[in-house]
Amino acid sequence: MAKKFPLNPSHPERICWGCDRYCPANAMGCGNGASRTQHPVEVFGEDWADDAGWGLDAAPLPAPEPRTER
Repeated sequence: MAKKFPLNPSHPERICWGCDRYCPANAMGCGNGASRTQHPVEVFGEDWADDAGWGLDAAPLPAPEPRTER
C-alpha cells in the first residue's frame, strides 16, 4: 500500500516526490529522471489541496454492476 501523501511538508524542497520512495533530492534512487519532482505545494501554493479532484483521500469507486446477457 502506498504511503499517505503529506499535504504540507515543512521542507518539500529536500525530497523528490516522484514516487512512493520519497528520496532525498541529492540521492534519488528510482531513476525517475535527472531532476527531482516538486511537491504540489511548491507548484500550486499553500492551498493546493483545497481544490477538488486530487483524490488523495477519496473513497474507492463502487464495483460495476455485473452485465447480464439477454
